[in-house]
Amino acid sequence: MFWEKLNQRSKQITLMVAIGLILTLILALNRPPSGVETQVGYTTDTVKAQVLSIKEQGTTQLGETTQPYQVVDIRILEGKYAGQQFIIDYGKKYLLASSHVLQANEKILVSVSSMDDGNVYVHFVDFIRTPALLVLGILFVGVCVLVSGWQGIRSILGIGVSVLVIIFYIVPQILDGENPILISLLGSFLFLTITQYLVYGWTLKTHIALSGILVSILITGLIAVFFVDFARLNGMGDENAMYLLQQSNQMNLRNLLIAGIVIGALGILDDLVVGQTSAVIEIYRANPEMDFSERFKRSMNVGKDHIAATVNTLVLAYLGASLSLFLLFSNSNVQFSNIINLNYLAEEMVRSLVGTIGLFAAVPITTFMACWVVDRPERLEKLVSVFGPLLNHSEVNR
Repeated sequence: MFWEKLNQRSKQITLMVAIGLILTLILALNRPPSGVETQVGYTTDTVKAQVLSIKEQGTTQLGETTQPYQVVDIRILEGKYAGQQFIIDYGKKYLLASSHVLQANEKILVSVSSMDDGNVYVHFVDFIRTPALLVLGILFVGVCVLVSGWQGIRSILGIGVSVLVIIFYIVPQILDGENPILISLLGSFLFLTITQYLVYGWTLKTHIALSGILVSILITGLIAVFFVDFARLNGMGDENAMYLLQQSNQMNLRNLLIAGIVIGALGILDDLVVGQTSAVIEIYRANPEMDFSERFKRSMNVGKDHIAATVNTLVLAYLGASLSLFLLFSNSNVQFSNIINLNYLAEEMVRSLVGTIGLFAAVPITTFMACWVVDRPERLEKLVSVFGPLLNHSEVNR
Protein backbone atom coordinates (compact mmCIF):
# COMPACT_ATOMS: atom_id res chain seq x y z
CA MET A 1 0.00 0.00 0.00
CA PHE A 2 1.25 3.51 -0.85
CA TRP A 3 0.96 4.94 2.67
CA GLU A 4 2.76 1.97 4.22
CA LYS A 5 5.65 2.31 1.76
CA LEU A 6 5.79 6.03 2.50
CA ASN A 7 6.01 5.44 6.25
CA GLN A 8 8.63 2.72 5.81
CA ARG A 9 10.85 5.27 4.06
CA SER A 10 10.54 7.73 6.95
CA LYS A 11 14.32 7.73 7.56
CA GLN A 12 15.07 8.82 3.99
CA ILE A 13 12.37 11.49 4.20
CA THR A 14 13.81 12.69 7.52
CA LEU A 15 17.29 13.02 5.98
CA MET A 16 15.92 14.95 3.00
CA VAL A 17 14.03 17.34 5.29
CA ALA A 18 17.13 17.75 7.46
CA ILE A 19 19.29 18.69 4.47
CA GLY A 20 16.66 21.15 3.23
CA LEU A 21 16.30 22.67 6.69
CA ILE A 22 20.05 23.09 7.13
CA LEU A 23 20.37 24.78 3.71
CA THR A 24 17.48 27.10 4.55
CA LEU A 25 19.06 28.05 7.87
CA ILE A 26 22.41 28.74 6.18
CA LEU A 27 20.73 31.03 3.65
CA ALA A 28 18.77 32.74 6.42
CA LEU A 29 21.85 33.38 8.55
CA ASN A 30 23.79 34.80 5.61
CA ARG A 31 21.09 37.04 4.19
CA PRO A 32 21.92 40.77 4.24
CA PRO A 33 20.26 42.85 6.97
CA SER A 34 17.36 45.11 6.10
CA GLY A 35 18.05 48.75 5.46
CA VAL A 36 15.91 49.84 8.42
CA GLU A 37 17.91 50.27 11.62
CA THR A 38 16.19 49.88 14.98
CA GLN A 39 17.48 49.95 18.52
CA VAL A 40 16.00 47.10 20.52
CA GLY A 41 18.22 45.34 23.06
CA TYR A 42 21.72 46.24 21.87
CA THR A 43 22.19 49.45 19.89
CA THR A 44 23.48 49.41 16.31
CA ASP A 45 26.98 50.49 17.44
CA THR A 46 27.44 47.37 19.60
CA VAL A 47 30.31 45.25 18.28
CA LYS A 48 32.50 42.34 19.37
CA ALA A 49 35.88 42.95 20.96
CA GLN A 50 38.68 40.89 22.51
CA VAL A 51 40.36 41.56 25.84
CA LEU A 52 44.12 41.86 25.25
CA SER A 53 45.36 42.45 28.77
CA ILE A 54 44.31 43.50 32.27
CA LYS A 55 46.04 46.79 33.03
CA GLU A 56 44.55 47.38 36.49
CA GLN A 57 42.18 45.64 38.86
CA GLY A 58 40.95 45.92 42.42
CA THR A 59 37.80 46.77 44.36
CA THR A 60 35.79 49.97 44.47
CA GLN A 61 32.98 51.37 46.61
CA LEU A 62 29.84 52.50 44.79
CA GLY A 63 27.28 53.71 47.30
CA GLU A 64 26.88 50.88 49.81
CA THR A 65 28.19 48.24 47.41
CA THR A 66 31.78 47.02 47.24
CA GLN A 67 32.60 45.33 43.95
CA PRO A 68 35.61 44.40 41.78
CA TYR A 69 36.70 46.65 38.95
CA GLN A 70 39.15 46.37 36.06
CA VAL A 71 40.81 48.56 33.48
CA VAL A 72 41.46 46.50 30.35
CA ASP A 73 43.04 46.86 26.94
CA ILE A 74 40.76 45.62 24.13
CA ARG A 75 40.83 45.24 20.36
CA ILE A 76 37.68 45.84 18.26
CA LEU A 77 36.94 42.80 16.07
CA GLU A 78 34.30 44.18 13.68
CA GLY A 79 32.70 47.29 12.29
CA LYS A 80 34.19 50.66 11.44
CA TYR A 81 36.90 50.49 14.11
CA ALA A 82 37.93 46.84 13.54
CA GLY A 83 41.57 46.26 14.53
CA GLN A 84 41.85 49.38 16.70
CA GLN A 85 42.76 49.16 20.39
CA PHE A 86 41.08 51.01 23.24
CA ILE A 87 41.27 51.08 27.03
CA ILE A 88 37.96 50.66 28.90
CA ASP A 89 36.94 50.31 32.53
CA TYR A 90 34.73 47.53 33.81
CA GLY A 91 32.83 48.04 37.05
CA LYS A 92 34.59 51.26 38.05
CA LYS A 93 31.73 53.72 37.47
CA TYR A 94 28.60 51.53 37.52
CA LEU A 95 27.17 48.63 39.49
CA LEU A 96 27.84 45.18 38.07
CA ALA A 97 25.09 42.60 37.69
CA SER A 98 27.50 39.86 38.87
CA SER A 99 30.96 39.45 40.38
CA HIS A 100 32.44 37.92 37.22
CA VAL A 101 35.64 39.60 36.04
CA LEU A 102 37.11 39.78 32.55
CA GLN A 103 39.89 37.43 31.46
CA ALA A 104 42.68 37.96 28.92
CA ASN A 105 41.70 36.79 25.40
CA GLU A 106 38.00 36.76 26.37
CA LYS A 107 35.58 38.11 23.76
CA ILE A 108 32.99 40.66 24.89
CA LEU A 109 30.43 43.09 23.48
CA VAL A 110 31.23 46.80 23.59
CA SER A 111 29.54 49.96 22.37
CA VAL A 112 31.60 52.34 20.22
CA SER A 113 30.42 55.94 19.93
CA SER A 114 32.09 58.68 17.90
CA MET A 115 31.49 62.27 19.00
CA ASP A 116 31.36 65.45 16.91
CA ASP A 117 34.78 66.53 18.27
CA GLY A 118 36.39 63.37 16.85
CA ASN A 119 36.76 61.52 20.15
CA VAL A 120 35.72 57.86 20.31
CA TYR A 121 34.16 56.44 23.47
CA VAL A 122 34.05 52.69 24.13
CA HIS A 123 32.30 51.00 27.04
CA PHE A 124 31.48 47.44 28.09
CA VAL A 125 27.99 46.19 27.15
CA ASP A 126 27.77 42.46 27.87
CA PHE A 127 29.45 39.07 27.78
CA ILE A 128 29.35 36.86 24.68
CA ARG A 129 27.33 33.78 25.61
CA THR A 130 27.29 32.04 22.22
CA PRO A 131 29.80 29.27 23.17
CA ALA A 132 27.80 28.29 26.28
CA LEU A 133 24.53 28.30 24.34
CA LEU A 134 26.12 26.24 21.53
CA VAL A 135 27.41 23.61 23.98
CA LEU A 136 23.99 23.43 25.63
CA GLY A 137 22.31 23.08 22.22
CA ILE A 138 24.65 20.24 21.20
CA LEU A 139 24.02 18.52 24.55
CA PHE A 140 20.25 18.87 24.01
CA VAL A 141 20.46 17.33 20.53
CA GLY A 142 22.76 14.54 21.73
CA VAL A 143 20.51 13.53 24.64
CA CYS A 144 17.40 13.72 22.46
CA VAL A 145 18.91 11.46 19.77
CA LEU A 146 20.45 9.09 22.33
CA VAL A 147 17.12 8.53 24.09
CA SER A 148 14.68 8.71 21.17
CA GLY A 149 16.73 7.68 18.11
CA TRP A 150 15.14 8.62 14.77
CA GLN A 151 12.05 9.83 16.58
CA GLY A 152 14.24 12.34 18.41
CA ILE A 153 15.89 13.49 15.18
CA ARG A 154 12.48 14.05 13.60
CA SER A 155 11.36 15.97 16.70
CA ILE A 156 14.38 18.28 16.45
CA LEU A 157 13.66 18.85 12.76
CA GLY A 158 10.08 19.63 13.73
CA ILE A 159 11.36 22.33 16.10
CA GLY A 160 13.43 23.76 13.25
CA VAL A 161 10.41 23.85 10.93
CA SER A 162 8.34 25.59 13.62
CA VAL A 163 11.01 28.25 14.14
CA LEU A 164 11.32 28.85 10.38
CA VAL A 165 7.55 29.25 9.95
CA ILE A 166 7.43 31.73 12.83
CA ILE A 167 10.41 33.74 11.53
CA PHE A 168 9.63 33.69 7.80
CA TYR A 169 5.82 33.63 7.77
CA ILE A 170 4.16 34.68 11.02
CA VAL A 171 6.49 37.56 11.96
CA PRO A 172 6.73 39.17 8.46
CA GLN A 173 2.97 38.92 7.94
CA ILE A 174 2.24 40.60 11.26
CA LEU A 175 4.82 43.32 10.55
CA ASP A 176 3.12 43.91 7.18
CA GLY A 177 -0.09 44.75 9.00
CA GLU A 178 -2.00 41.46 8.68
CA ASN A 179 -4.30 40.37 11.51
CA PRO A 180 -2.04 38.72 14.14
CA ILE A 181 -4.78 36.32 15.30
CA LEU A 182 -5.52 34.95 11.84
CA ILE A 183 -1.86 34.77 10.82
CA SER A 184 -0.88 33.03 14.05
CA LEU A 185 -3.65 30.46 13.66
CA LEU A 186 -2.74 29.73 10.03
CA GLY A 187 1.01 29.72 10.64
CA SER A 188 0.80 27.63 13.78
CA PHE A 189 -1.41 25.02 12.15
CA LEU A 190 0.99 25.01 9.17
CA PHE A 191 4.08 24.19 11.21
CA LEU A 192 2.12 21.78 13.40
CA THR A 193 0.93 19.91 10.31
CA ILE A 194 4.48 19.66 8.92
CA THR A 195 6.03 18.59 12.22
CA GLN A 196 3.31 16.06 13.06
CA TYR A 197 3.59 14.29 9.72
CA LEU A 198 7.38 14.50 9.88
CA VAL A 199 7.52 12.87 13.32
CA TYR A 200 4.62 10.37 13.13
CA GLY A 201 4.16 9.83 9.40
CA TRP A 202 1.02 9.85 7.25
CA THR A 203 -1.20 7.87 9.60
CA LEU A 204 -4.65 7.97 11.14
CA LYS A 205 -2.98 8.70 14.46
CA THR A 206 -1.52 11.91 13.03
CA HIS A 207 -4.83 12.91 11.41
CA ILE A 208 -6.71 12.39 14.69
CA ALA A 209 -4.14 14.39 16.67
CA LEU A 210 -4.23 17.28 14.19
CA SER A 211 -8.03 17.32 14.23
CA GLY A 212 -8.05 17.41 18.02
CA ILE A 213 -5.48 20.23 18.07
CA LEU A 214 -7.43 22.25 15.48
CA VAL A 215 -10.76 22.02 17.34
CA SER A 216 -9.11 22.68 20.73
CA ILE A 217 -7.12 25.69 19.53
CA LEU A 218 -10.21 27.24 17.95
CA ILE A 219 -11.99 26.93 21.31
CA THR A 220 -8.93 28.33 23.09
CA GLY A 221 -8.77 31.25 20.65
CA LEU A 222 -12.43 32.14 21.20
CA ILE A 223 -11.97 32.03 24.98
CA ALA A 224 -8.85 34.20 24.66
CA VAL A 225 -10.69 36.81 22.59
CA PHE A 226 -13.56 36.93 25.10
CA PHE A 227 -11.45 37.26 28.25
CA VAL A 228 -8.93 39.71 26.76
CA ASP A 229 -11.93 41.95 26.03
CA PHE A 230 -13.68 41.15 29.32
CA ALA A 231 -10.56 42.00 31.36
CA ARG A 232 -9.94 45.09 29.18
CA LEU A 233 -6.37 44.08 28.38
CA ASN A 234 -4.55 46.15 25.77
CA GLY A 235 -1.43 44.07 25.15
CA MET A 236 0.92 46.67 26.68
CA GLY A 237 1.89 44.59 29.71
CA ASP A 238 5.13 43.55 27.99
CA GLU A 239 7.90 46.12 27.53
CA ASN A 240 8.67 44.57 24.14
CA ALA A 241 5.20 45.62 23.04
CA MET A 242 6.15 49.21 23.85
CA TYR A 243 9.11 48.97 21.47
CA LEU A 244 6.80 47.65 18.76
CA LEU A 245 4.34 50.47 19.33
CA GLN A 246 7.13 53.03 18.98
CA GLN A 247 8.25 51.49 15.68
CA SER A 248 4.76 51.11 14.23
CA ASN A 249 1.74 52.88 15.66
CA GLN A 250 -0.44 50.70 13.40
CA MET A 251 0.41 47.59 15.43
CA ASN A 252 -2.66 46.13 17.17
CA LEU A 253 -1.16 45.03 20.49
CA ARG A 254 -4.43 43.53 21.72
CA ASN A 255 -4.58 41.15 18.76
CA LEU A 256 -0.87 40.45 19.21
CA LEU A 257 -1.54 39.40 22.80
CA ILE A 258 -4.27 37.00 21.65
CA ALA A 259 -1.94 35.60 18.98
CA GLY A 260 0.72 34.99 21.63
CA ILE A 261 -1.80 33.14 23.80
CA VAL A 262 -2.75 30.93 20.83
CA ILE A 263 0.86 30.06 19.93
CA GLY A 264 1.74 29.43 23.57
CA ALA A 265 -1.23 27.11 24.03
CA LEU A 266 -0.36 25.14 20.90
CA GLY A 267 2.92 23.88 22.34
CA ILE A 268 1.13 22.36 25.32
CA LEU A 269 -1.83 21.08 23.30
CA ASP A 270 0.52 19.29 20.91
CA ASP A 271 2.00 17.17 23.69
CA LEU A 272 -1.31 16.44 25.39
CA VAL A 273 -3.31 15.61 22.25
CA VAL A 274 -0.68 13.29 20.77
CA GLY A 275 -0.33 11.48 24.09
CA GLN A 276 -4.09 11.07 24.42
CA THR A 277 -4.42 9.79 20.84
CA SER A 278 -1.68 7.24 21.49
CA ALA A 279 -3.40 6.11 24.69
CA VAL A 280 -6.67 5.41 22.88
CA ILE A 281 -4.93 3.52 20.08
CA GLU A 282 -2.84 1.40 22.45
CA ILE A 283 -5.95 0.52 24.50
CA TYR A 284 -7.64 -0.47 21.24
CA ARG A 285 -4.68 -2.63 20.19
CA ALA A 286 -4.68 -4.34 23.60
CA ASN A 287 -8.39 -5.16 23.39
CA PRO A 288 -10.15 -4.46 20.05
CA GLU A 289 -13.38 -5.95 21.41
CA MET A 290 -13.84 -3.27 24.06
CA ASP A 291 -16.96 -1.14 23.50
CA PHE A 292 -16.94 2.63 22.94
CA SER A 293 -17.98 3.72 26.44
CA GLU A 294 -15.48 1.48 28.21
CA ARG A 295 -12.62 2.56 25.89
CA PHE A 296 -13.55 6.23 26.33
CA LYS A 297 -13.67 5.84 30.13
CA ARG A 298 -10.27 4.12 30.35
CA SER A 299 -8.69 6.64 27.97
CA MET A 300 -10.10 9.55 29.99
CA ASN A 301 -8.52 8.08 33.13
CA VAL A 302 -5.14 8.40 31.39
CA GLY A 303 -6.05 11.89 30.16
CA LYS A 304 -7.03 13.11 33.62
CA ASP A 305 -3.64 12.08 35.01
CA HIS A 306 -1.93 13.78 32.08
CA ILE A 307 -3.92 16.97 32.65
CA ALA A 308 -3.12 17.03 36.37
CA ALA A 309 0.60 16.61 35.71
CA THR A 310 0.62 19.19 32.89
CA VAL A 311 -1.29 21.83 34.87
CA ASN A 312 1.08 21.34 37.79
CA THR A 313 4.01 21.78 35.40
CA LEU A 314 2.49 24.97 33.99
CA VAL A 315 1.91 26.49 37.43
CA LEU A 316 5.42 25.65 38.64
CA ALA A 317 6.97 26.99 35.42
CA TYR A 318 5.01 30.24 35.76
CA LEU A 319 5.89 30.67 39.44
CA GLY A 320 9.53 29.93 38.77
CA ALA A 321 9.73 32.46 35.93
CA SER A 322 7.93 35.09 38.04
CA LEU A 323 9.75 34.42 41.34
CA SER A 324 11.54 37.79 41.38
CA LEU A 325 8.23 39.53 40.66
CA PHE A 326 6.50 37.82 43.58
CA LEU A 327 9.45 38.70 45.86
CA LEU A 328 9.13 42.33 44.80
CA PHE A 329 5.42 42.35 45.62
CA SER A 330 6.02 40.59 48.94
CA ASN A 331 8.25 43.48 50.03
CA SER A 332 5.54 46.03 49.27
CA ASN A 333 2.47 46.89 51.29
CA VAL A 334 0.07 46.61 48.36
CA GLN A 335 -2.84 44.19 48.73
CA PHE A 336 -2.80 41.16 46.43
CA SER A 337 -6.31 42.00 45.22
CA ASN A 338 -4.90 45.27 43.89
CA ILE A 339 -1.70 43.79 42.50
CA ILE A 340 -3.49 41.37 40.17
CA ASN A 341 -5.13 44.33 38.45
CA LEU A 342 -1.76 45.45 37.08
CA ASN A 343 -1.83 45.10 33.32
CA TYR A 344 1.25 42.90 32.89
CA LEU A 345 0.28 40.57 35.74
CA ALA A 346 -3.32 40.30 34.53
CA GLU A 347 -2.06 39.44 31.04
CA GLU A 348 0.05 36.58 32.39
CA MET A 349 -2.85 35.26 34.44
CA VAL A 350 -5.21 35.35 31.44
CA ARG A 351 -2.53 33.71 29.26
CA SER A 352 -2.00 30.86 31.74
CA LEU A 353 -5.65 30.27 32.62
CA VAL A 354 -6.91 30.37 29.03
CA GLY A 355 -4.19 27.91 27.97
CA THR A 356 -5.13 25.60 30.83
CA ILE A 357 -8.81 25.70 29.88
CA GLY A 358 -7.73 24.72 26.35
CA LEU A 359 -5.98 21.70 27.86
CA PHE A 360 -9.13 20.65 29.70
CA ALA A 361 -11.14 20.89 26.47
CA ALA A 362 -8.56 19.05 24.36
CA VAL A 363 -8.64 15.78 26.31
CA PRO A 364 -12.34 14.79 25.93
CA ILE A 365 -12.43 16.15 22.36
CA THR A 366 -9.42 14.12 21.23
CA THR A 367 -10.49 11.05 23.19
CA PHE A 368 -13.92 11.09 21.57
CA MET A 369 -12.43 11.46 18.06
CA ALA A 370 -9.94 8.64 18.54
CA CYS A 371 -12.50 6.30 20.12
CA TRP A 372 -14.94 7.00 17.28
CA VAL A 373 -12.31 6.12 14.66
CA VAL A 374 -11.46 2.71 16.15
CA ASP A 375 -14.96 1.87 17.43
CA ARG A 376 -16.17 -0.16 14.43
CA PRO A 377 -13.96 -2.44 12.30
CA GLU A 378 -15.71 -1.53 9.05
CA ARG A 379 -15.32 2.20 9.74
CA LEU A 380 -11.65 1.78 10.65
CA GLU A 381 -11.01 -0.29 7.52
CA LYS A 382 -12.61 2.35 5.31
CA LEU A 383 -10.64 5.17 6.94
CA VAL A 384 -7.38 3.22 6.61
CA SER A 385 -7.98 2.68 2.89
CA VAL A 386 -8.36 6.45 2.40
CA PHE A 387 -6.14 8.12 5.02
CA GLY A 388 -3.37 5.60 5.56
CA PRO A 389 -2.55 3.06 8.33
CA LEU A 390 -3.47 3.56 11.96
CA LEU A 391 0.22 3.68 12.97
CA ASN A 392 3.46 3.92 11.04
CA HIS A 393 5.75 0.95 10.54
CA SER A 394 8.16 1.78 13.38
CA GLU A 395 5.37 2.21 15.95
CA VAL A 396 3.75 -1.13 15.08
CA ASN A 397 7.00 -3.07 15.55
CA ARG A 398 8.36 -1.46 18.68
